[in-house]
Amino acid sequence: MKNTILLLFLLFTIHQSSAECAMSGFTYYPEHSAISQNSIFIIEGYSFSQKVINSFKNDREAYLQSEDGEKIDLILKEILIGQMSLTQATFKPAEKLELNKKYFLKFTHLTNKENYNELTRYNRETKEHEPVAWKVTDNNTEELSDDLSLKFEKTDVQYYGCGPAAYAVFQPQNSSDLEIWYRTEVYDEKTKTSTIYIIKTWKEKLQVGHGMCSGGFTFSKDGDYKVRFTPMNIDGKN
Repeated sequence: MKNTILLLFLLFTIHQSSAECAMSGFTYYPEHSAISQNSIFIIEGYSFSQKVINSFKNDREAYLQSEDGEKIDLILKEILIGQMSLTQATFKPAEKLELNKKYFLKFTHLTNKENYNELTRYNRETKEHEPVAWKVTDNNTEELSDDLSLKFEKTDVQYYGCGPAAYAVFQPQNSSDLEIWYRTEVYDEKTKTSTIYIIKTWKEKLQVGHGMCSGGFTFSKDGDYKVRFTPMNIDGKN
């Protein structure tokens, strides 16, 4: 599947629940710790952490550092701004990563707070926060299946304490165990504008929209939209 365009008519059913929103946070991709020699990297900032993502356009830099101290610069490819409190930066290594090496993500100009909060992520298996790191385990990344596609399943809207979560839910067809990213473009038919953001599946579903606190895309109750997906592996290959 190279590109898929679907017209979405969003029907809203409201379900009441309650929850709270955090004030900041980061997500790092690849999500899996094992990567290829040519992997690209995505750093996503939520709410107040978006300012760190935007600072990569200026004087802040991201890089990888191996266990033996080797530094690999990360080149900023693009910054994508979501429609609800999310911003992500995509990077590629300045040189090919070395097989069987472990690399730790680093930022320049870190404050003490950023050093603790921004460069760790929670390991559900160990139930601890660990440094953001990846190990290069393979020379090549498996290519996506030519039969990969997405089937529209439903619209899902639920109202929480801080606001609604609204998604158009898709079911991947002929997928695999690969970590797949979907460069997603949503076109608003009424405003004639497009928003692009990179998302991935959650619980084996691809959810286009936003949660209670944040998301790549927002919708109007009476809107209609087109969505184009470009799937890619962690090397950025379609």
